[in-house]
Amino acid sequence: MPQRWRALVVCLIAGFMTLLDVSIVNVALPTVRTGLHMTQSGLQWVLSGYALAFGLALVPAGRLGDARDRRAVFLTGLALFTAASALCGAAQNEAWLITARLVQGLAGGIIVPQVSGFIQTSFPGPERGRAFGMLGAVIGISTAVGPLLGGLLIELAGPQHGWRWVFLVNVPIGVAALPVARRLLPDPPPRPAGRVRHSDLDPVGILLLGVGTTALLLPFVQEQWHDRARWLLLPFAVLLLTAFAAWESRYGRHREPLVSMDLFARRSYAAGTLLSLLYFAGFTSVFFVFTLYLQAGLHYTALAAGLAITPFAVGSAVAAAVGGRLVARRGRRLVALGLASVLVGLGGAALAAHLTSGDSTGWATAAPLLLAGAGSGLVIAPNQTVTLQEVPVVRAGSAGGVLQTAQRIGSAVGIAVVGSVFLGHAGGAPDAWTGAFQLGIAVSAAFVLVALAVAAADIRGHRPPPPEKALH
Repeated sequence: MPQRWRALVVCLIAGFMTLLDVSIVNVALPTVRTGLHMTQSGLQWVLSGYALAFGLALVPAGRLGDARDRRAVFLTGLALFTAASALCGAAQNEAWLITARLVQGLAGGIIVPQVSGFIQTSFPGPERGRAFGMLGAVIGISTAVGPLLGGLLIELAGPQHGWRWVFLVNVPIGVAALPVARRLLPDPPPRPAGRVRHSDLDPVGILLLGVGTTALLLPFVQEQWHDRARWLLLPFAVLLLTAFAAWESRYGRHREPLVSMDLFARRSYAAGTLLSLLYFAGFTSVFFVFTLYLQAGLHYTALAAGLAITPFAVGSAVAAAVGGRLVARRGRRLVALGLASVLVGLGGAALAAHLTSGDSTGWATAAPLLLAGAGSGLVIAPNQTVTLQEVPVVRAGSAGGVLQTAQRIGSAVGIAVVGSVFLGHAGGAPDAWTGAFQLGIAVSAAFVLVALAVAAADIRGHRPPPPEKALH
C-alpha cells in the first residue's frame, strides 16, 4: 500500500474520533449528570460547548495548515485532543468537564480541515474521489454509530463510571496514532513565489469570522437560554459576517486572506457549500429525534436505541465507498440520487413508526434507515469531492474548513429547529410520541428536499471547466 494511503488511514482514525464525540456523549448525559451532580445548563454546555469550539476552529486551522505545515498542525491538534479526552474522563466537577470539552472541541476543529487538505494535496485524479469516499464513510459512520458505541461502553463499564470511558476510549487511540502520523504524513510542499504572501494569517479576518460564527451558532446550540433576546444575535451575526466578506475581498488584493471570496465565484463550490449546510441540517437532526423517540417515548435502553440506528451507519459506509468511485463520472447527479434516496428512506421510517409500536419499531425502521443511510453515503463524500475539485491546492485547508463550518452550522440549526418541533408535540401516550417523531422527520426531510433543489439547479447550470483549468 502506498504511503499516502497509509497516512490517510491514520488521518481518518483521528477524524473519526473527533466526529464521534459530537454524538457519542448524547446517551451518556444521564449518567454524567448523576456522577458529577451537574445542572441542566452544565449538561447543555457539555454538548454545545464542544460543537461551538469545533466550529470556531475549522477555518482558521485550515488556513494555518495551508500557510505553514499541515503535518505539524495535525499533530498538534491530535495531541491536544488526546490530552483533553483524558481530562474529560478524569473530570471531578462540572466546570472541569465543561472546560475540557471546550478544549476537546477546539482540538477537533484543528484536526478535521487538515484531513481534507491532505486529501486535496496528496491524491490526484480519480484517487481523490476514492479518498473522499473514505472520508464520507467516516463522517456517516461516526455520526450514526456514536449512540451505539456510547450505550455499549456504559453497559460494559456500568452506570457509575461508564460515562468516563466515553471520553477515555480516545486516549489509547490518540497515543498510538501520534508517532505513526508523524512518520507517515508528508512534509509541507515548497511555497510558490509571487506577490501574494501565503504565510499571512489575516488576524482581522479571524476575529470577524470567529465572533460572527459565535453569534450565529450560540442561539441554536445553547437551548437552555430561553430568553427570546438571544435571537437578536442573528442580525448581529449577519452584520459581522458581511463585514468579514468585505474585509476578505479587500485584504485578498495584496495578501492571502483567511477565506478567498473568489472561491464562491466557482459554481461548484458555492452550490456544494450551501448543499452541505442544508443536508446536515436534515441529516444530523434525524438521529437526535430518533434516539429521543426510542428512549423517552418507547422506553428503549441507550444500547437498544443505538442498535436501531445501526442500519443507517451500515448503508452510509457501503455507499460512501461506492460513491467515491462513481463521482468522477457522475458528479453532482450522484449527489442528487443520494438525496432522493434519503427522502424515500425518511418517509419509509416515518411510515414504519406509524404502523408499529414498542419493540417492533426498531425492526420496522431498519430497512428504511438502511436506504436513507445508503443515500447519505452518496451525498456527503461525492458532494465534498465535487465541491472541492476546482479549488486551488494552496487553499485546500481553508476551503475545506469553510465547507465543514457549513456542516456544523447546518447541524446546529437542524437540531434546534427539528428538536423544537419534536419536543413541542412529544409527551404522554406513545401515539403522541409517534406523531411528534413524524413531524420531526417531516421537517428534516424538508431540509433535504431544499438541498436536492440546490443540486438540481447546479446540474442544470453546470459547465465543465476547460481541461487546462482542472486540478490534478
